[in-house]
Amino acid sequence: MTDNRSRIAIALVSVALAGGALVSMLIDRRSAGHEFSWWSGAVLDLAVPVQKAVAAPIDFVRDAVRDYMAILDVRDQNAELRHHLAAVEEENLQLREALVAGGRLARIAEMRDDFEVPMLPAELVGLDVSAWFRSGLVDRGRQHGVFSGMPVINEQGLVGLVTATSRSAAKVMLLIDRQSAVDAMVQRSRSRGIVRGAHGDDLIFEFVVRDADVQLGDVLVTSGLGGVYPKGLRVGEVTEVSDSDSKMLRTAAVHPSVDFGRLEQVFVMLRRGPTMDLLYATEDGDSADASQPAERPRS
Repeated sequence: MTDNRSRIAIALVSVALAGGALVSMLIDRRSAGHEFSWWSGAVLDLAVPVQKAVAAPIDFVRDAVRDYMAILDVRDQNAELRHHLAAVEEENLQLREALVAGGRLARIAEMRDDFEVPMLPAELVGLDVSAWFRSGLVDRGRQHGVFSGMPVINEQGLVGLVTATSRSAAKVMLLIDRQSAVDAMVQRSRSRGIVRGAHGDDLIFEFVVRDADVQLGDVLVTSGLGGVYPKGLRVGEVTEVSDSDSKMLRTAAVHPSVDFGRLEQVFVMLRRGPTMDLLYATEDGDSADASQPAERPRS
């Protein structure tokens, strides 16, 4: 009850002040150019805080609505910018992949001209990594012209050898497998030896001490002997030359040219050497097709 009386009293005072201010304004309008009278000035002075008090809630609501609308606009702009940024990032990713693929294809095109062997691109879809076996699975098989005994490379160098095939897939023994053995030579001095898989991703180069010239930083390439790999495929780089108890043989640690930790796309050389042709002739009966350059299959 007391609250209602207070509200009524405040309302009456406000109305009275407003009315007084209106009357004072009318009187002063008639006496333009004169100073306010003491009582009209007092009425106006009292009307100012009342008007501010009345306008404050209205201003607050108006500012709140304006800020809320601004927040909505910012949110919409942020959503649009995020969408645009995602599209730009996706486009940049595709461009980077295209540049990487373009570099690989250019290098492979040069290698194809050097070896005069058709090459089939394939994707590495699986890895079998253990302490003793290092192999990979690619998405190309016999229907694409891929047979056991065919070398596998990428733009960095020698990857491995196809050891088994199905209609649409092939298993590749990687160069770093312990059963892998590649007849190789030092590109600089032409000293020959055998590159074998070792622990982890490293290789071992075994060479005869007599007339051998092997130094740190030497690049090893396939020698072409043995009838498995064509001559000139990059194998790796010598990182350490160690002594051996044998008077005939020494070894060198070799870092492979291919980064097997990032291996994605490979190329199968669609021709196998005579040694592999004889080895697999009785197993798959495809020696006549695999020993000759194959026509470029449909990818």
